[in-house]
Amino acid sequence: MGVPPAEPLHLRRSGTSLLIDFSTGEPAMLHFGADLGPALPDLSLLGDAVPHSALDIPVTLGLIPQASSGWRGRPGLRGHRNGQAFSARLRVVGVEQAEAGSAVITQADAEAGVTVRTEVRINDGGLLQLRHRLHNDGADPYSLDELAAVLPVGRAATEVLDLTGRWCRESHPQRLPLHQGTWVRSGRHGRTGHDAPLLLAAGTAGFGNRHGQVWAVHLGWSGNHESFVDAVADGRTVIGASELLGAGEIVLAPDTGYETPWLFAAYSAAGLDGISDAFYAWFRGRPHHPGSRSGKARPVTLNVWEAVYFDHRLPVLLELAESAAGLGVERYVLDDGWFRGRRNDTAGLGDWYVDEERWPGGLAPLVDAVTGHGMEFGLWVEPEMISEDSDLARAHPDWIAGPATHATPGLPGSNGRLPERWRHQQVLDLVNPDAWQYVFGRLDALLREYRISYLKWDQNRDLTEMGHAGRPSVHDQTLAVYRLLDELRKAHPGVEIESCSSGGGRVDLGILERTDRIWASDCNDALERQTIQRWTGLVVPPELVGSHVGPTTSHTTARTHDLSFRAVTAMFGHFGLEWDVRHLAGSERTELAAVIALFKEYRPLLHSGRMVRADEPDPSLRLHGVVSHDGAEALFALVSVATSYAEFPGRICLPGLLPDAAYRVEALYPAAEDRRAFLQTEHPAWLAGGVDATGRFLAESGLPMPVLNPEHGLLLAVRRATADTPAATGGHAVRNS
Repeated sequence: MGVPPAEPLHLRRSGTSLLIDFSTGEPAMLHFGADLGPALPDLSLLGDAVPHSALDIPVTLGLIPQASSGWRGRPGLRGHRNGQAFSARLRVVGVEQAEAGSAVITQADAEAGVTVRTEVRINDGGLLQLRHRLHNDGADPYSLDELAAVLPVGRAATEVLDLTGRWCRESHPQRLPLHQGTWVRSGRHGRTGHDAPLLLAAGTAGFGNRHGQVWAVHLGWSGNHESFVDAVADGRTVIGASELLGAGEIVLAPDTGYETPWLFAAYSAAGLDGISDAFYAWFRGRPHHPGSRSGKARPVTLNVWEAVYFDHRLPVLLELAESAAGLGVERYVLDDGWFRGRRNDTAGLGDWYVDEERWPGGLAPLVDAVTGHGMEFGLWVEPEMISEDSDLARAHPDWIAGPATHATPGLPGSNGRLPERWRHQQVLDLVNPDAWQYVFGRLDALLREYRISYLKWDQNRDLTEMGHAGRPSVHDQTLAVYRLLDELRKAHPGVEIESCSSGGGRVDLGILERTDRIWASDCNDALERQTIQRWTGLVVPPELVGSHVGPTTSHTTARTHDLSFRAVTAMFGHFGLEWDVRHLAGSERTELAAVIALFKEYRPLLHSGRMVRADEPDPSLRLHGVVSHDGAEALFALVSVATSYAEFPGRICLPGLLPDAAYRVEALYPAAEDRRAFLQTEHPAWLAGGVDATGRFLAESGLPMPVLNPEHGLLLAVRRATADTPAATGGHAVRNS
C-alpha cells in the first residue's frame, strides 16, 4: 500500500476551492465552495469533536463516504462479492496533481479487492468535474450496486431547489426546506427524463437569481440516475449523484472496471446566475463547441413538422423552402415521414431507406432546392427505436429490447416478452452489435448519399424493462448510443446533431458532449417556453437550446399569441421557425423577416454573453437578458406572463451592467404603437426616444416600464456610450421596429 501525502490537496480556480486532507489515510473533504486563498491553517488542529454515544474518533467525510470510517449517511460505494466484502475500507495509495486545478486520487482496499481512481478538476470559470473508476482486483466477480460522486455543502445552506416536469412542460422549478435526512430525485426512464432535476442545488435562505450562496450539481449521464442531498444527523450535508443501476446490471469480472459519469458541480456566492456563469464558461471553452472551431454562427432554422406533419408532398415542401429562404432562414429540416412505410407514427421505425413511393426521385430534388436557396439541409431520424410494424422487426425480432429470453407469440425468434408499447414503438437493442452496425450503416449511407448538414436525432419513449439477453441493459444501451454518435461524428465531422427526446426528455451534459443542441420541449407555446427556456438555461447556454417561433395558435396548448410575444421568447435561444410560412399576410411576413434580421444582428451577443435574470418581486413580470463580457452591450426582455396586482409596473432594474459606465437604453421591439402589446393611455416618456443612464442607476433605480398586456414582451437594447454616441453628447437616437 502507498503512503498518503503529508500535505493536503487544495484545488483553486475562478473563485472556487476544493480542500482535501489526507492525515487520516482517507481523502477527507473539508471544503467545497468559496476560494480559501493560498494560505491555510494547520489542518491537524481542525479535527472535529467527539460527542457522547458515538464513535471514539472523529468521523471522516471521505471522497467516497463509507461506513468503515463511521459515516452514517448515504454511502458512496455499495457492492459485494456474492454477499461478502460488502463494506470497503478504502485508503489513499497515491495522489497525482498533474496541473493547477486538477488531481487524481487513488484509494484501495486489498482485503475487499477493489481500487478506486478519482479524477477531479476545477475548470476556468469555476466548474468542478469529478468521476470515479472502480477496478476489480480480486479473483472473483464483484457486483456493483452504486458508486456515487459527492461534495460537501456549507452549513449555511437551508433550502433545496431542483427542476421537474412532464412532456411539454419541462424544466419547472420546485423548492423545499433542507431538513435532516435525504432528498433523492430518481430517474428510471432509461433516458434523462422530462421530470429530470437537470440541476440539484442547495443554498442559503431565499437564494435567488442574483443573491445568496448556492452549491449545485449535475450528472452528465443520459441513462438512469439519482441526485441527492443528504443532511446527516451530525450536522454535515453532502450533495451528489450517481448512475442508478438495475439489479445485477454491473457485475465486474476480475481485472475489469466501471467508470462513473462525470459529476459537474459549481459554487456561487451571487445566486443562480453565478452557477450559470460556471456552466457556460465550461461549455464555451470546449474546442468542439459549436462555432468555437469554425467560427460559424448558429443558423436560423426552419423545421417543417408543424407546417406539414406527415404530409410530405414535394411541391408543398419546395414552396416552403422558397418562402423560408426569402425570410432569411439558413437551415431547412425535413421531419418525420420520409422513410419507408411511414405515413403515421404506428409503423416504419427502423426502415431507414427513403420511401420510394413517396419520393420516386429520392430526397435529391428537395435537397438540391434547399441548398440551391443557400440553406443547409437537415433530416429527422429516430435511430434508437423500432416499430413492430416494420421490415426490420419482421426480419430481426430478436433486435427488440426486452426483459425475457423466451419466444414472443407473433414474433418468432424474438428475445422474449416485450415491454408495453410507447407511441406504438419499442426500443432497438443497440447492445446487440449487429443491430448497432445496421443503424450505423444506414445513417452513414444517408449522410454519404445526400448533402445533409444536420440530423434532428429524436428518441420518443422511456426505456421501460430495458434488457439485453435477459439482463438489464440501460447502462450498456446508453454507452452504445454514445458510441453510435461518436462514430458518426468521426465519419462526418461537418454534420451537426440535435438531441431531441420527445422534446426535452434527454437534456444532460453526457448527450451534449456528442450533440450540438437540444430541443427543450415539443411545446412551442411562448408562455410555456418562458419557463422552460429560463430554467433549461440555468445549465445550458442559449446557443444550444432550440427555440422556435411556432404557429399563431399553439399545436400543443391551443393558446393564441401575437407574433411579437412568440418572437421575443424565441430570441433567447438557437432561433428558428416551426410554422407554415408560405401564406403569411404581407404585414406579418414583413414583421417576421425583420425579427429574423434582428436576431442575426444580436446573435453574436446572445450566443456569447453572460445570462442575467432579475429577481423580480412581481410574479407577473420576468426580466432576463444577455450582457457582453466587456459590458459594452446588452439585450433584455421584459415579459408579462399574467395580469399584475399593480396598475403599472413601475421602475424595473436592469442588472449586470458596469456600474460606472454610461449607457443608452432603447425600446427595440415591438413598436410603441403596437396596441396588441400595451395596455395604457400613455407610455413612459423615455420609451419613444431612449434614455441615458449609468449602469449603477439602471441596476439600483431602474426605468419606468410600459404596461404590457399579459403574454406579451418587450425587447430593450442597451449600449455603452462612447464619445460619438448620443449618450455621451446628449443627443437622442430613436430605434423602433
